[in-house]
Formats: sequence, C-alpha cells, structure tokens
Amino acid sequence: MELHEYPDREMMMLRLAQRIASELGESLRAMGRATLSVPGGTTPGPVFDTLSGVDLDWANVAIVLNDERWVPEDNPRSNTRLLRERLLVGRAAEATLIPLRSDADSPEAGLDALEQEVKPHLPISVLLLGMGADMHTASLFPGADNLDAALRADAPALMAMRANAAGEPRITLTAPVLQSALRVHVLITGAEKRAAVERAAKLSPREAPIACVLDQAQVHWAA
Repeated sequence: MELHEYPDREMMMLRLAQRIASELGESLRAMGRATLSVPGGTTPGPVFDTLSGVDLDWANVAIVLNDERWVPEDNPRSNTRLLRERLLVGRAAEATLIPLRSDADSPEAGLDALEQEVKPHLPISVLLLGMGADMHTASLFPGADNLDAALRADAPALMAMRANAAGEPRITLTAPVLQSALRVHVLITGAEKRAAVERAAKLSPREAPIACVLDQAQVHWAA
C-alpha cells in the first residue's frame, strides 16, 4: 500500500483529479481509448468537478461505476444520478457512461445484459475506489451474501450483492475486475478511515474487502 497524505481535503481532491486526468491521457495516447471506474457517494464529488473541466479526448473515455444501488436514477441515492450531475458535464459530457442499472425488477434479472456492456471496456485504465469504515469497497461488504464468490479469481465481472449494511440490493464490480485495473487509487478522509485502511492491510479480503487491492493501490488521505 502506497499512502499519500495531504495537508487538507481541498488539496487532495485537486491533486487526485490531476493525477487521474494524467493517467487517462496516458491510456488515450497509448491505446486510443480509456476506461475510468469511479465510486458513488458525496466524497469524490470535488474530484469529479475538476475532472469534468479537463481537456481530454473524452469521446474515447468510457466511465463505469464501481457499484450501483438498484434504485431508479431519479432516486437521491442513485450513484448514476451523482455522475450525471458532477462528472458527465462540461467537457466530460462527451464520455460514454456504461450503466450498472436497468429497468429489470432486480439486479439478478439485469445482470447478464449489463455485464455484456461492461466487458468490452475492461481492463479498467484508472480505478478510483472509496472505502467504508467497515473496510468495504464498491459493494463488496463484509458478510455480504455473495462476497466469497465475488472474491474468487474466476468471478464474473459483475455480481448482485446484498448486505445488511448496504441498504438496497446492489450490483458491483467483482474483485478480479478491480485487481486487473492498470492503476488503482483509494480515496479516504478522516482518522477513522485512516485507521481502518491500516487495519485492512493486515486482514484477509473476506474480513476487509478493500484488502483485495491494497497491494497495488495508491491510497490518498486527508484528515
């Protein structure tokens, strides 16, 4: 685990956005295309605000969430809604959003079709993850119903996930997809999550799902 400490959150968000933009640019120049995977929630919002104004070949960038709650897009808890409001605006409006939500009644019912849309855009060029105080990442929650299967090396790209801490049913990228990303960043804030990520580095992914990527991740932290 490579830990980057910042004097304040504003500086961290700006520097992280600049780094992600640089890495996307490298992928675009090398491959002609790039895939960016990002978390939901409010924490990465300032990163999205900066990224959306960066001069990149956004038309050749695919954006996919780490995970999504199985709720309509007009629901306040929709991660897709956040992306449309904070990232897919300005210059970044030209990027292609790869959905993790459909009109199917459940994540299980929508899984196969969504996976077929995601797979052509793998491996992920730049992966930005968050982490909960319980050491979950994406929707890989300790104790979740399908966690063991999602951690397997032969797991499909997407899986449905349910956990007490998750609230709604979810759909999530699985551990092999996260681990195959070319560049991995983890964004955390506050003393509680700093202590959690340090603890996770000594635990198994089953106990601390974020551990599945920590050996290849750059962790960005500010108090």
